[in-house]
Amino acid sequence: MMAVARRVALGAGGAVVLLAALDAYVVVTVLIEIARDVGVPLNHLERATPIVTGFLLGYIAAMPLLGQLSDRFGRRPLIHACLAVFALGSALTALAAGETMVVAGRTVQGIAGGALLPITMALIGDLWEERERPVALGAVGAAQELGSALGPLYGGLLAQIPAFAVAGVELGGWHAIFWVNVPLAALAAVAVHFTVPGRPARPVEGGAEGAARRVDAVGGALLALALALLVIGLYNPDPAEAFLPPWGAPLIAAGAVVAGVFVWWEIRSPVRILDLSGVPKGPLLATLGVSFLAGAALLVTMVFVPFTAQTLLDRDELGAAFVLARFLIALTVGALLGGVLARRLGERVVAVAGMAVAAVGYGLMSRWPLRLAEAGLVVDADLVVAGLGLGVVIAPVSSAVLRASRADQHGVASAAVVVARMMGMLVGIAAVSAWGFHRFQSLTADLDTPLPFGVDAATYQRQLAEYTAQVQAALHVEYTEMFLVTAFVCLAGAAAAFLMPRTLAARVPAPAPDPAAETR
Repeated sequence: MMAVARRVALGAGGAVVLLAALDAYVVVTVLIEIARDVGVPLNHLERATPIVTGFLLGYIAAMPLLGQLSDRFGRRPLIHACLAVFALGSALTALAAGETMVVAGRTVQGIAGGALLPITMALIGDLWEERERPVALGAVGAAQELGSALGPLYGGLLAQIPAFAVAGVELGGWHAIFWVNVPLAALAAVAVHFTVPGRPARPVEGGAEGAARRVDAVGGALLALALALLVIGLYNPDPAEAFLPPWGAPLIAAGAVVAGVFVWWEIRSPVRILDLSGVPKGPLLATLGVSFLAGAALLVTMVFVPFTAQTLLDRDELGAAFVLARFLIALTVGALLGGVLARRLGERVVAVAGMAVAAVGYGLMSRWPLRLAEAGLVVDADLVVAGLGLGVVIAPVSSAVLRASRADQHGVASAAVVVARMMGMLVGIAAVSAWGFHRFQSLTADLDTPLPFGVDAATYQRQLAEYTAQVQAALHVEYTEMFLVTAFVCLAGAAAAFLMPRTLAARVPAPAPDPAAETR
């Protein structure tokens, strides 16, 4: 009976993790449509990037801190609170009529969604014995990965709901993606209420046990501030003149300083956001570095392949989602293949090979022709190569961190891998898109938009066709150069993977028992 109750609780926890993961990627195929509706013109898509980075920033900042809060107040109350805030953020996004409100709504969504993964992992630590825990952690990790694979398709499908309004509120189109979260969050809250234990995970008392349950608010604030400074520094609302905005370099430098302070604090603080004490630091940092770089490549693909499909292939949201599906299916197959290969060959070999294959895939994508519709299966093949390469890396990275950590650290270790990947997504998309949008603006700076005044219809159509062709050429240069940069990111990931553990090393042993404690 207890086993059944645990499985039901795991199902409820996995469902809320899946819901949050879906929304991390759900906008990538409808980003152009959202931007158009809130007043962002097609030639200034840089102003739409905060719709993606706002969610990621909230997700990462909340993930470790709210996970610790669940230690104090219990898993069920925190999951309920997060689902309520997630529904609120979804409603704000659906109601948005301008850029600021969309970004605010997505950030609120991210804050709530980011907490659900570590809370669910902590719940597994509460309910499962050490020997059985890895299987349950793997199931939650699978829900997270499934959300990344299905999110763009899920968004593209929901966006096909015809536009309609009730009492002046738009419910169809891309708005439906967010409105549907409100009843889904309510259903998830009901399921959690009846399946997840309501009591705190452990009593909070004084002494060492009480210290272990304190929340590292300082560490959480430093991490959030460092990431926010980096992202704001990389965000350039007017990339025509320069790669970075006037405030870019000072904020990026400040972000680096705050990141250094965060590391210093985490080394010395008795309570840490991600406590992996005892784990060999060199292999750990190398493995998390691979996850970071893979995350950067992943989100660049998930944002700019749909952009490419919608602008150069003239596909709608669903059509763009199906183009991206080639990559996502290969990513999923690669994840399964990577697990099998890592067990036979070791994590390091597979991670190096995966990142190298991904680099080849992005190198091929950087050579896509301007007339992309005529490329045929070349586009599909290149996306499959890149997806297989990145997918193969997923299992070795997670496995290496779990092998290097103690069983009682598996939840934190798994969260660290996800945090590293999400940080890579956040910083990677901010940096690569900043460069790409600057290139586009510099390439189109001398173009004059033709107007149907003072010329005959035939002349206007000819001028419009020439202008459109030049814009298409600039977009082509932008996208292919961004894919080339992503290839170098993957090569850096392959180099970092060389520093991962060489062999299938045994896990770090549990701390030896305290003889004095045994005599008490």
